[in-house]
Amino acid sequence: MSQIFSRSANTLSKVSLFGVLALAGGLILLAMGIGRSSYVTRANEYIDQPIQFSHLHHVLDDGIDCRYCHTSVETSAFAGIPPTKTCMNCHSQLFSTAPILEPVRASFRDETPLRWVRVHDLPDFVYFNHSIHVKKGVGCETCHGRVDQMPLMQQERSLQMSWCLDCHRAPEKYVRPRSEITTMGYQPPVPQSVIGPQLVKEYDIRGNTSCSTCHR
Repeated sequence: MSQIFSRSANTLSKVSLFGVLALAGGLILLAMGIGRSSYVTRANEYIDQPIQFSHLHHVLDDGIDCRYCHTSVETSAFAGIPPTKTCMNCHSQLFSTAPILEPVRASFRDETPLRWVRVHDLPDFVYFNHSIHVKKGVGCETCHGRVDQMPLMQQERSLQMSWCLDCHRAPEKYVRPRSEITTMGYQPPVPQSVIGPQLVKEYDIRGNTSCSTCHR
């Protein structure tokens, strides 16, 4: 009885099996790469706003503290969006006739709020509280990036769960003194490896990674 398969059949089957596994692995890696890409996370993407507000100008040039506009960041889950009155505190005098600021003047005049578009927009199934992070020494820059260098606001971090867990698992790498929360370009006075564990102990930080912490 003659052989059904040639001697090369074993080699061919092994190569085929390896090719299928390599293709499957490649597709998985590709999917993971796409899932972490800015195309999906929208990181580094400028969002159209009713007015192209420049954090670079207001924070770096004018030295305005984050909390002047985001008034509830220390006491509430939501950092707060400034009402038009906050803008007009300055712009009733400065650039009061600039065409680019007409939407601000119209909003104040007509008592109609500006419709800002959220840049850092977490999914509805994620609970995030600004005040507890501020209380525990997480700086604005840690999550939002160097807003003082952003002519237009963009989401710098991925906001994916793995990014959150990096900090929750090792908070000593990221925390800073509460007095430096809004400082852009913060540099620790001593190595972070020294001050970080001290702050974790002082602020009673517990790297909570239980699901119910963020998913409620």
